[in-house]
Amino acid sequence: MASEPVDPLAAAASAPPPVVPRPTQWSDLGGLTTLTPRTRILVEPGSLDRTALPSGRQELPGPVRQNVQELARQLRTELTAVSGITPDISGDVTHAGDGDIVLRLADGPAPTPFGAEGYRLDSAGPVRIEAASTHGLFYGTRTVLQLLRATDPGHRTLPRARSLDRPAQQLRMVHLDAGRKYWQIPYLKNLIRRMGDQKLNTLFLHLSESEGFRLHSPKFPGLADPEHSYSRADIEHLKSFAARHHVQLMPGIEVPGHATVISEAFGIGFGAGTDPCTGAHTHSHLTADWIIDMTSEKAVGKTKEIVDEFAGWFDAPLFSIGGEEVPGQLADCPRVQKFLAADPEVSTLGDLLNRYINTLDDVLASHGKRTAVYNGSEHLTAPQQKAHGPIVFITWEGTGAEPAVPGHDEIAIGPFYDTPNNYHHLYPDEPWMYDGWAPSTAPDMLGSSLVNWADYNFWAEDGYFEQHMAGPRAIMADRAWNATPTPDTVTGLRALVARIGDPPGITPAPAAPRVDDGRPSHHWTFDTAAYPSGWTYAGSPGNTLFAEDTAGGLPGSSYIINNPTPVADGVNGQAWRFDSDRDGVGFGGLDVAEPWTASVQVRSTARTADQVLLSSKAGALKLQQYGTGKVGLTRYGAADLSFDYTLPLNQWVQLTWVTEPGRTTLYADGERVGTVDASVPLPLRSIGTEKAGLRGDLDDLLTWDEALSPGQVRALSGKESQ
Repeated sequence: MASEPVDPLAAAASAPPPVVPRPTQWSDLGGLTTLTPRTRILVEPGSLDRTALPSGRQELPGPVRQNVQELARQLRTELTAVSGITPDISGDVTHAGDGDIVLRLADGPAPTPFGAEGYRLDSAGPVRIEAASTHGLFYGTRTVLQLLRATDPGHRTLPRARSLDRPAQQLRMVHLDAGRKYWQIPYLKNLIRRMGDQKLNTLFLHLSESEGFRLHSPKFPGLADPEHSYSRADIEHLKSFAARHHVQLMPGIEVPGHATVISEAFGIGFGAGTDPCTGAHTHSHLTADWIIDMTSEKAVGKTKEIVDEFAGWFDAPLFSIGGEEVPGQLADCPRVQKFLAADPEVSTLGDLLNRYINTLDDVLASHGKRTAVYNGSEHLTAPQQKAHGPIVFITWEGTGAEPAVPGHDEIAIGPFYDTPNNYHHLYPDEPWMYDGWAPSTAPDMLGSSLVNWADYNFWAEDGYFEQHMAGPRAIMADRAWNATPTPDTVTGLRALVARIGDPPGITPAPAAPRVDDGRPSHHWTFDTAAYPSGWTYAGSPGNTLFAEDTAGGLPGSSYIINNPTPVADGVNGQAWRFDSDRDGVGFGGLDVAEPWTASVQVRSTARTADQVLLSSKAGALKLQQYGTGKVGLTRYGAADLSFDYTLPLNQWVQLTWVTEPGRTTLYADGERVGTVDASVPLPLRSIGTEKAGLRGDLDDLLTWDEALSPGQVRALSGKESQ
């Protein structure tokens, strides 16, 4: 009796190929398929103008806007960039030969092997990709392009294999805080390219926060600064670009909390009008205008107008309205108590919040969208008003392994925060994400998201956050697509990501110009100054101080507690006094390679084990070096270095570090102290660290993109050049 043929996909799993994310099924057949100058992209004629699953069949991951013909043209451009081959595009699928690439949309209303985003790949001869929509076809082409990039230097071969690949989670997301920080469009486009390459399908732009609103509509003059927000044309451009990479733009507008910018623009906060709520009714570091007045018909009406306007700008099926961190003490405000006593539909603060959320949910439902809120409202007592059932909860509590809010779909974000400041100091645990996290495939867990928050790094460079997000973003892509146990270590994954490299089309980040004309690149005076246009001050007095950069474009801010104290007797005007490890300042700048110079006026007030002036992931400048108490510098993981100089207490000293590659010289009040045979890139992440803040006063912190001469350093201190 003849044996039945063996289905390679039913055989023992092969080792995963060099692709991120890993395919869910992969069978290596041995040998290679080679693309040649004769390679063609062949599109089955019946698939040419088709795009998607039948309308209405699949709510997530959102609309498919690219047809197969458009995808074929895009793939041709990408293959040229990767391999140098520019294939012809044809419908001659019946004569497909080795090395040709065949794209086909499956027939029928519900091809179950693929789902909305899955695909079948067969590269044993012609490279055949089949899917139920161009979402799936696109992801199949990403696998092919990654395989080509990870192979020989010519990038023209890929393994002969068969794969049936589909995601474990519907929503695979990156969340950007675009309210506190304005992101440049070139960066967003690079991010979208990288997301599409790794099969991440949702870019959540959190477009309003207490400090800023980033959508500019003529309907709401004064709400957004045109120079630091996105117009309708900008959003249309980004949507069109994202659609080619099968990424949907999910918007978020934060109400009723985190909303100072909206409250002040329209006078609709709890701190406005007669009988206002006060600082006692909100979080101590904020004002009552941080919360939109949910008892006001005017305020509710205005937020309905805002949501209605911007819901029409986006075509993703989800729209976030925030809804979290409404302070419980708001219930003690007489305005709220009076309103609750008079309205029979609400008896608690939880009722009031849920009704407000539901009111906005009705607006979004009229646009055919589902509302998403951050979780938290479910903890408030609400006997009369419950959040509408279709509302999705974005859960920032828990491990993301299981749904936590009964009766609602969820998106897990809690363990995946990137909030790189000295106060929160939150970074995704990459080894745990890769080897310990079990992504939930429960029906009510829609997906997972890497989350960026820009607290106290409002003006950071885009690249500052990218260096923190790239690693965990790749892990998120791998785990949310393929929830099976990982075959490697996170170190191995990082090496694989580096081997694959960036997708075609990435625009290099603009290099900051080096200024070597004797002028400083940055100058923080620590004098009182207003926030720049486009940012709203949301703190209560004394919180979140603004550090203006009068020479460059990297201002900073302090944090929400343990802020520095402005003092009047600085060397030149005002200085800031630091007396706690968390008295830091966030800049969010990228390190500057040697040569460089940094100079500061410092009045030290106490001895501690370790005091950091400027820090980054790589290194630090120390006012008191760990183990010696002397001025020094550190290259983390390598060496702590000290100069033979200890800061005197309670007197002003001007310290200046002058650094060339492999050599750093320290000056005190213009006089050379000594030199160490080592250097670090100039660290511009922050003043201080979360565990090693300074003790004393700072004034006039300056940097240069060059190594100043001894005469120039002496001139800084007011001494004559020699």
